[in-house]
Amino acid sequence: MLPDNLGHLFHAALRLIPSHPAVFQDDLVLTFEDLDTRCNQMANALTELGLRAGERVALMFTNDFRFLESFLGPMRIGAVSVPVNIRMSDEAVSYVIRDSEARVVIANAAMADRARSLAAGAPSVRHVILDAPPANGTLEYDELLKSASPRTTSRVTRADEVCMQPYTSGSTGKPKGVLLTHGGQIWNADVMRKATMRDHTDRALVAVPLFHKNALIGAVKPTLVAGGSLVILPGFDALAVIAAIERYRVTYLTGVPAMFKMILAEREALARHDVSSVRYAVCGSAEVPEDLADQFNKAFHAPLAESYGLTEGGPVPLANTRWGLKKRGSCGMAIPGCDVRLVGDDGETEVAVNSVGELITRNPGVATGYWKLPDITARKLRDGWLFTGDLFRRDADGYFYFVGRQDDMMNVSGENVYPKEVEDILAQHPDICDVYVVPTSHPVKGQVPIAFIVVRNTSEVTEQEIQRFFLDRGTPYAYPRRVHFVKSVPLSSTGKPDRAAMKDLARGDFTLTSAPLL
Repeated sequence: MLPDNLGHLFHAALRLIPSHPAVFQDDLVLTFEDLDTRCNQMANALTELGLRAGERVALMFTNDFRFLESFLGPMRIGAVSVPVNIRMSDEAVSYVIRDSEARVVIANAAMADRARSLAAGAPSVRHVILDAPPANGTLEYDELLKSASPRTTSRVTRADEVCMQPYTSGSTGKPKGVLLTHGGQIWNADVMRKATMRDHTDRALVAVPLFHKNALIGAVKPTLVAGGSLVILPGFDALAVIAAIERYRVTYLTGVPAMFKMILAEREALARHDVSSVRYAVCGSAEVPEDLADQFNKAFHAPLAESYGLTEGGPVPLANTRWGLKKRGSCGMAIPGCDVRLVGDDGETEVAVNSVGELITRNPGVATGYWKLPDITARKLRDGWLFTGDLFRRDADGYFYFVGRQDDMMNVSGENVYPKEVEDILAQHPDICDVYVVPTSHPVKGQVPIAFIVVRNTSEVTEQEIQRFFLDRGTPYAYPRRVHFVKSVPLSSTGKPDRAAMKDLARGDFTLTSAPLL
C-alpha cells in the first residue's frame, strides 16, 4: 500500500525489509530503519524549532546522503522542501531562498559557507542548519539530529497538499517555483517503478545532482518505493561510475546523454571492471542520439531507454517501459494514468498522426501552479492541462518523438525548421560524434540554422563538406549556414546541452554584407 505522504515514501520497505540497505555512500550503509530514524529526527528537530505545515525549507546540498532526510523529513510534518540548484549563481540561489520565503535553510559541509552567507540576506529565514561548527547563530546538523526523538506520529496528508517546490532553471527569466503535491509525486514514483520493473534487488547509481529531477524521479523516488538501494556518488566522473558499478553491483543507471557518452569513451576501464550487474538504464533531460543506445547495449549488454519529463509535468508523462517494443529515437508512450495530446497553434486542435504539435498533458503529478505567479500559472495550466512548450510528433502506434522547443523552432524564409531534424541528418556523417543546431538572426532569411559540431579525433572535415552532406540529404532551406567546430558542446547546470549559450555564440554570425543569400 502506498503512503499518503511523500516523506514516508519507503513505508512498505520499512515494514517488510527494515534491515535491507537503503543507501550506500563510500563505506557508509544506511538500512531503511536507519533512514527512517534520521527522517523522523529531522522532522522532530524542525518541529522543535517552530516550523509549521506549509512553511518552506531550502536545501543546499552537494550529493550527500543527508539530503534524503533533509528532503523527506520536512514533508512528514507538512512542511515544503525546496531543493536548490546549487550550480546556479549566488544571485539566483539568493533569489530562490528569498522568493520561496524559506523559514529554514539546511546545507551540508560543502555548501555551509555559501548557505550561511546567502541565508543572511533572506529576511524570512529563522534558522540555518549546517553540517559545520555553529557560528553566528547557526545550528550544527548532527547535534541537532542527535537531540531529536527517533520516533514520530504519522500525519494524515491530503493528496493535493504541496510537498516540494523545486525551481525551474530560469532560462527565460528568473527561476520559477513549481508546486508539486504529495499525491502526484507518489503516483509518478510508483508508475516509474512499474515502468522500469524495479524491486528490492535493484541498486540505483546516483551520479547526477540529487536536487535535480533526473536523480529524484530517475532514481531516488522509484527505487525507495520499490525497496531498492541507492548508491550515491559525490558527482559525475566516468571512471568513478564504472568503478562504483563493480564495487556496489549496481543494477540501474540514470543520466543525461553527455554522461553516457563519457562512460562509453572509457573503453579500457569498461574492459577492466566487471559491469555485468547492470540490468537497465534510462536517459533523460535531453534528446538521445540514435546510436547511443546501441553503443550502450554493446558495452553493458543491457538496454538504454529514453524518457521525457519536465519539472511541472508529472514529472514524467512519457516513457519507454523496460518490456515491450522500443522505437529508435522515441521517448516512448504516455504512461498509465496520464493524458497526452499534441495540439496546433490554437492550443485546442489536435494535430494529425506524424504531424508536429505542442505536447500538453494532464495527470495527477502535474504542478498545481507556479509559486506567486498567477499570470504564468493561468497561461501554462488550462483546465487541468499543462502546456509544455515542447514540440513532438506521434506515430500511428502511439509513440512520441521529440522535435524541439517552441522557442527553438526557426522560420527560414517562411518555412518552419526544427533543430532536431537538422541534427538527425548531420549525425549520420561518419566524422561527427556530437551535433546541436540553434537558430540565429539573418538579415535576408529572418532566421537560419547554425550547427555546433564535435568531430572525431582524426577528422579534418570542413564546413563546406558538412553543408554539402546535408544538402545531399535534407531540404535546401534547412542547411546550416555556419558550422562551429568545438571540442565539446556547452552544458547547462543540470547537464543539458546549453542551447542558450550556443545561441549567444552564434549571435553576430551574419551581417548584411556577410550573409549568404541561400
